[in-house]
Amino acid sequence: MIFCEDLYKAFGAKKVLQGANLHIKRGESMVIIGGSGTGKSVLIKHIIGLLKPDAGRVTVDGQVVGDLNEDELNEMRKKFGMLFQGAALFDSLTVGENVGFSLKEHTTRTDAQIKERILECLEMVGLGNGGVDALMPSELSGGMKKRVGLARAIAMNPQIILFDEPTTGLDPVMSDVINDLIIKTTKALKVTSVTITHDMVSANRIADRIAMLHEGKIVAVGTPDEIMFNQTDPDVKKFVEIGRIIRQTEAVQRRVS
Repeated sequence: MIFCEDLYKAFGAKKVLQGANLHIKRGESMVIIGGSGTGKSVLIKHIIGLLKPDAGRVTVDGQVVGDLNEDELNEMRKKFGMLFQGAALFDSLTVGENVGFSLKEHTTRTDAQIKERILECLEMVGLGNGGVDALMPSELSGGMKKRVGLARAIAMNPQIILFDEPTTGLDPVMSDVINDLIIKTTKALKVTSVTITHDMVSANRIADRIAMLHEGKIVAVGTPDEIMFNQTDPDVKKFVEIGRIIRQTEAVQRRVS
């Protein structure tokens, strides 16, 4: 499905990817973990062709992404939906207009058909009632913005959904809600999902497999149990343990407040 083979990427003197290798299987939920600045977002940008590697290659469904021209890239990207870290909604558009943006730009559907699809997608993410489609982004909570972002990501019936730090900025309760929604939506649509996160609770919940990116390389790949409990790599163990402590501290603070 998706092959990242021996990827290298540097920005000036800063080396970001240094021989990263990863195979993402069709229909699986792959979670990529790692600290801030380790190159998780850079890796995702290579997968969708926003960046070209200095060496190595990315293959999606047999197509070498770096070899595609702009028209071919745009066609390939139609396979993808993406939930951005901050939801990245257009402030000047209503919820409905945000969700239907790609449908209006890239399909020949009528306004009525687009409206129907918008409501279907909002229903799938739990926002099907109460005229949410008419609201502006400024009227939404953080959790609602994430839901609208997900509705927009699935509007074009993608084969692959990319999640960029989907629980960042959310409290533990809302994080769990978003995790459940990701699981429910991806299974219902039978898509491949790739999530980048530093939230180990989220990673453990939604992943079929977890890959850790460290110092520009994928240093471990395995099931959540293999990464969380049976890991011998000291860097992976340290990252997992710190993630547990942070989440436990958040839970205690929430009970106290």
